[in-house]
Amino acid sequence: MTAELLVELVKRYSPSCHEAPAVTFLVEWMREQGFDAWIDSAGNACGQRGPQDAPHTIMLLGHIDTVAGEIPVRIDDGVLYGRGSVDAKGPLSTFAEAAARAQLPAGWRVLVVGAVEEEAPTSKGAHYIRDRYTPDMCIIGEPSGADRITLGYKGHLMMDYTLSRPVAHSSRPDPTVAELGIAFWNRVQMWVTQQNQHAKRQFDAIVPHLLAMHTHSDGFWDTVDMTLSFRLPPAKTIQEVRDAVFALIEPDARVRPYSAVEAYRGEKNNALVRGMLAAIRAQGQQPGFVVKGGTSDMNVVGPVWSCPIVAYGPGDSALDHTPTERLPLCEYTKAVNTLQHVLEHLEENIRGNGR
Repeated sequence: MTAELLVELVKRYSPSCHEAPAVTFLVEWMREQGFDAWIDSAGNACGQRGPQDAPHTIMLLGHIDTVAGEIPVRIDDGVLYGRGSVDAKGPLSTFAEAAARAQLPAGWRVLVVGAVEEEAPTSKGAHYIRDRYTPDMCIIGEPSGADRITLGYKGHLMMDYTLSRPVAHSSRPDPTVAELGIAFWNRVQMWVTQQNQHAKRQFDAIVPHLLAMHTHSDGFWDTVDMTLSFRLPPAKTIQEVRDAVFALIEPDARVRPYSAVEAYRGEKNNALVRGMLAAIRAQGQQPGFVVKGGTSDMNVVGPVWSCPIVAYGPGDSALDHTPTERLPLCEYTKAVNTLQHVLEHLEENIRGNGR
């Protein structure tokens, strides 16, 4: 395998909201490989193999956007360097290559989607897809390593906090807005510590971060602005955290929650997972399971589709968003072979194990 699709896709720099050149390229590539391929109304790259009216559908939902920060694309000693090589054009190219090569069983169609704006708070592409399809199975394109299956992702919540006080002379004993902001953050941390007392692993814990803090004055009012981030386990809902934080603020403070997505974890005992395990073993590898502290489009589509769902793709997720993002091409080849095996054995897994 030459990995030409992957290399060419990585060469087309596509930060969120600027995906069009990469989308056009992928759609053209899929058409050349015999897919029915198109760009949908959200701007997603879509490709289908198998009958439109097939009774069963497997959705391969990757994303084609990246975070900002262009990295010169090169191959060095069998390793591809470039923005998106890991997150997540490696997994997306795996989907397209495997779907192009697979001999699909009768009664199945495969849909490959390169969604836009996954790295943005909007998740525009996934929301559009979620509301228009009801697949029997879904694989999300995110790096897990070619021998591992991702079962779930944490939730996420952002909050902007603002507090103002009348300007006072520095000789007065009243706390400054900066000090009040720090006191609020300390209360948040104390609450989180209490909530995490029984968390046995990081996936089960709330992880808070103070992302920014800024004070300013117009000569009459001093103001502190803060941005908080929370990574949430499945046991904590967005509403629970919102209510807790609102109970900790000063009475006249303002808090704006946004970028809210609930945690989601798929089931481990179903035909899709068993098929993935068998396919990984068929490549001579020992499969494993992981859960992730970030979010993905699984958080968007999983609760609505309620079908067997995992995330899979080559690459080390520790390299996501970093200036050294890189993917060994040998791992990419293993992942393509693994997913091809999954697609070609869909029917026997359904018959042999049930959904």
